[in-house]
Amino acid sequence: MSELVPGPVTLGYDDLPHRVGERMGPTAWSPVTQRQVVGFADLTHDHQWIHVDELRAKDGPFGTTIAHGYLTLSLVPFFLRQLLEVSGISMAVNYGLEKVRFPAPVPVGARLRADAEIVDVRPGPGSTQMTVRVSVACDAAEKPVCVADAVIHFVA
Repeated sequence: MSELVPGPVTLGYDDLPHRVGERMGPTAWSPVTQRQVVGFADLTHDHQWIHVDELRAKDGPFGTTIAHGYLTLSLVPFFLRQLLEVSGISMAVNYGLEKVRFPAPVPVGARLRADAEIVDVRPGPGSTQMTVRVSVACDAAEKPVCVADAVIHFVA
């Protein structure tokens, strides 16, 4: 039986200032594969054995290879598209991050999903900046594996 996951919450641009505290999610589960981890290592030149050496990692502190924290972070836009849609804009721009933490490791073969909360909205002339706290959960961890305050700049 497949899991029933709601689509993204659609918010109107003019309504954003009234949505602080709104929660969204969770998303559907998304698997983390060794192929993804190795591909990320190739792109970032970070081939630390806990990520790419499956044989050595079996005897390591996690019993298996783990995903890079930054790989988990790089999935935040993927999850945000599943959580939030803003209507009445000409574009949305990733403005950066306020705070990022990796409270628990992500073992390869685990699945991830995210939920989010709007924590700040700052309207300006012709644009609005919104901070969304994204929490990434893992089916193999009790704590979140990534918590990031993503800042998005919306242009009317």
